[in-house]
Amino acid sequence: MASTQICLIGLLSVSFFVACLAADSNNILDFCVADIYSHVFVNGAPCKDPKTAHADDFYFTGLDKQGNFSNPMGSKATPVYVQQIPGLNTLGLSMVRVDFAPDGLNPPHTHPRASEIMTVLEGTLEVGFIGTAPDYRHFSKILNKGDVFVFPMGLLHYQRNVGKVNAVAIAALNSQNPGTSSIAPALFTSKPVLNDEIISKTFLFDKKNVVILRSKFN
Repeated sequence: MASTQICLIGLLSVSFFVACLAADSNNILDFCVADIYSHVFVNGAPCKDPKTAHADDFYFTGLDKQGNFSNPMGSKATPVYVQQIPGLNTLGLSMVRVDFAPDGLNPPHTHPRASEIMTVLEGTLEVGFIGTAPDYRHFSKILNKGDVFVFPMGLLHYQRNVGKVNAVAIAALNSQNPGTSSIAPALFTSKPVLNDEIISKTFLFDKKNVVILRSKFN
């Protein structure tokens, strides 16, 4: 009797596990347009009433226009995330245009929630990413018009214009809101301010250098 009960419990457990695996984890609606005015906080964005959705919820214009890269980095990213297209909500994708002046740099940064695939439309870019400890392997490539490169999720990566003319790239990401964390701004413009002692010890230089670098970002 006891063995029968054990078998029954085991069978039910396996059935429950299989049912969980078989559950539909994808959208169960045609779409879930983000309600950008909602004060409800969820992982993503709440849906607005589908009956109020319209074509503009799935539309963005402007990627044909050059971004203003007149800044110290010489680059400008124009994102098309869920904030720009509410209809991207729950779809798990977005894109971005990046413009570069000659010698412009999209400095080392990460996307904690997305992998990225980039293609060069104009110009020549040096691109690369760095793996994790203990090896910190550096993978880099020179890309010309039409070339494609992939940056794995969460890894530090960058792009630099190594040509003599402006460069343009378009990238797709597998998140509606991939997030961006750039090393220098994260360390020197955090709120509240990160202790100078932490930064100086991290980079093995004097605290007066931290003050100098922080002033460049504020």
